[in-house]
Amino acid sequence: MRNRLLFGRSIDTGSWIHPIDPRAKLTGMVLYLAALLLVNSWIPLLAAAVFSLIYMKMTLIPLKYYAKAAKPLWVLMVFIFVVQALTVDEGRLLLEIGNVTVYAGGLSRGLISAIRMLLLVSFTAMLTFTTTPGLLNQGLGGVLAPLKKIGVSADRLTLMMGIALRFIPTILDETHKILKAQAARGADLKELPWLEKGKLLVSLLVPVTVSAFRRAEELVLSMEARGFIIGEPRSEYHKLIWSTKATLFVLSFVVLIAVVLVLKLVLT
Repeated sequence: MRNRLLFGRSIDTGSWIHPIDPRAKLTGMVLYLAALLLVNSWIPLLAAAVFSLIYMKMTLIPLKYYAKAAKPLWVLMVFIFVVQALTVDEGRLLLEIGNVTVYAGGLSRGLISAIRMLLLVSFTAMLTFTTTPGLLNQGLGGVLAPLKKIGVSADRLTLMMGIALRFIPTILDETHKILKAQAARGADLKELPWLEKGKLLVSLLVPVTVSAFRRAEELVLSMEARGFIIGEPRSEYHKLIWSTKATLFVLSFVVLIAVVLVLKLVLT
């Protein structure tokens, strides 16, 4: 089960993107999200897709890993497509069954929205694929540091994210152990019908939740025993250095936004 989950896993391939400052990667992902939000037609979407594929290939990570990262959200993508297809009444009428109507514009909008979601999930997986959880947490702290001026604790937010990322594989291991124990007692998840699978998965919530709270309590006691005080000055294992590559990385996303805006203006 743990091997099937790609969220939060780093895959070191030695590409030039891996050592880039995590603050630059986080900034780039925010700009990428802004670019996707501006996309509302096929040509800008094609430009964003080409940009995404180029960067994915430059990480030297097989594209199948990006596809696997987006796979858990396929239901949401289908839902977005169906909603858009059934609610947007633009273009030529393609199908009419009672009160249900499907227009060409609705299908187009639905496909664009679903592909945007696919690009967003798969491309932002590059952030965790090319950055270890520790560096990602440190980079987030650097990006959120200016919030201290308005009274927002950046240290608290980064600590929450770091713990959450580290708890994901731990909780998955606990779930896998419980599933193996239930399979040994005759409740094999693979052999059960869909309804029984749903009931079995619901029954996992209680033991997994109890285990998570128990581990959280142990973590708190361990941190207190070591004198950890949130907000106090701490040394850093890795020193973040903003390089020329980091600047070029961020500028490439600014260029993407500019290209999408130009294409929108030309097509309208």
